[in-house]
Amino acid sequence: MTIADVKKSTEQKMAKSIETLRADLAKVRTGRAHVGILDHVQVDYYGSPTQLSQVANLTLIDARTIGVQPFEKKMLAVIEKAIRDADLGLNPAAQGELIRVPTPPLTEERRKEMVKLVKGEAEDTKIAIRNIRRDANEGMKKLVKDKICSEDDERRGQDDIQKLTDKFVADVDKLVADKEKEVLTV
Repeated sequence: MTIADVKKSTEQKMAKSIETLRADLAKVRTGRAHVGILDHVQVDYYGSPTQLSQVANLTLIDARTIGVQPFEKKMLAVIEKAIRDADLGLNPAAQGELIRVPTPPLTEERRKEMVKLVKGEAEDTKIAIRNIRRDANEGMKKLVKDKICSEDDERRGQDDIQKLTDKFVADVDKLVADKEKEVLTV
C-alpha cells in the first residue's frame, strides 16, 4: 500500500459518509409532501412484509398530498392501515381506487425539532469523517514504520488528508444549512 492508495481510500470513505448523510436528510420531513417519507412503510402482502412502493404506485397529487394507487384493489385497506400504523403522523383517506395522504403542515416547534435532528445527523457524519482521517493518518505512520515511505512524504500525505477532511466537513455544513433552510421555510 502506498500513500496514494491511503488518500484514495480515505476520499472514497469520506464520500460515502456524505452520501449516507444525503440519504438521511432526504428522509427528514419538511412542510412539503414527497414520496420519500413513505419509503420505509411495510405492507403485509400475502403474509410477507413488502415495501409500499412494491405494491402501489406513489405520486404527488399536489404540494401537500401524496397519491397511493394500489396495483391490486383488495390491497387498499391494508395499505391505508400500514400508512396509519407507520407512526409518521399521516392520516390516509381512501377515495375510490386511490388513497390520498395529506401531509399536515409542521408547527414551529416541530420544525425546530427537525432542525435539531438534522444537526445531530450532521455531527455524526463529521465524527465519521474525523475517524476516517485518524485511520488514514495511522495508516501513513505504519508506512513510515515499515520503511515504505519517508517521514517527509508522511507529513505531506497527512496535510493532504487534512485538506480532504476540511473539504468534506465544509460539504456537510453546506448540506445541513440547505436542509435547515428548507425545514424552516413555511
